[in-house]
Amino acid sequence: MSPDWNAPWFAPVAAQGRVVSQALTHGEALPPALHVGGHCPVRFVPQADLSAGMAYEQFIFDTGCVPTRENLHDFFNGLCWLRFPLTKQRLNQLQAAEIARAGVREVRGPVRDALTLFDENAALLQAPEPLWDALTARDWHRLFVTLRPLWAQARLVLFGHALLEKLVAPYKSITAHVLRVPVPVALGEDLAAWDAWLARGLSGPVLAAKPFTPLPVLGVPGWWPANEDPTYYADADVFRPRRPDAPLDHP
Repeated sequence: MSPDWNAPWFAPVAAQGRVVSQALTHGEALPPALHVGGHCPVRFVPQADLSAGMAYEQFIFDTGCVPTRENLHDFFNGLCWLRFPLTKQRLNQLQAAEIARAGVREVRGPVRDALTLFDENAALLQAPEPLWDALTARDWHRLFVTLRPLWAQARLVLFGHALLEKLVAPYKSITAHVLRVPVPVALGEDLAAWDAWLARGLSGPVLAAKPFTPLPVLGVPGWWPANEDPTYYADADVFRPRRPDAPLDHP
């Protein structure tokens, strides 16, 4: 199945995605095809280049090469490297630092777990404060119905490559982990500036604190035709209310 590059969630990676997809249609293998997408601080190599017994993240840190399989998951990972090179590099540095500190264990530990969660499923949001208040309170009706006009002032960018992979065949319950740090409005729509800002702010302690709040992405206005009907958000299996005893996910 091929991505629909016209889908709103693919907009930030669409330019590179189309270039790489075009290369693949001309018979390039996935790692070489990814190199046509633009400047990147790493090189993409076949999965077979990963040394036996070597941790994936350590291999990237030591060699500057990303082992890449011929599948959509690694395709989107490559596109994220192209679009957010500074942040991806920072995540890899943090993974390597944790491996140096604690070694490679069967249980990764809170920092490496949080790094992996961010890498696979994170999203970034630039939005007016009322939307943040409704999102962190998980007040879905207010977020998506009452405050719907405010979404014209918001920008949601999906970072996680597993999240993007799921959206190749979208379904209602796909949920992102939104970083509870609002993207500064001053950065506008410049994703290179978002990348630099994000890379500067990431650290092991910050991510280990799990600074995320859930967002079912197909609830975003304009992202899915069915959500034009307010009853779309009444599905409590997807738009789950916050438990009365749960703390608010303050940004």
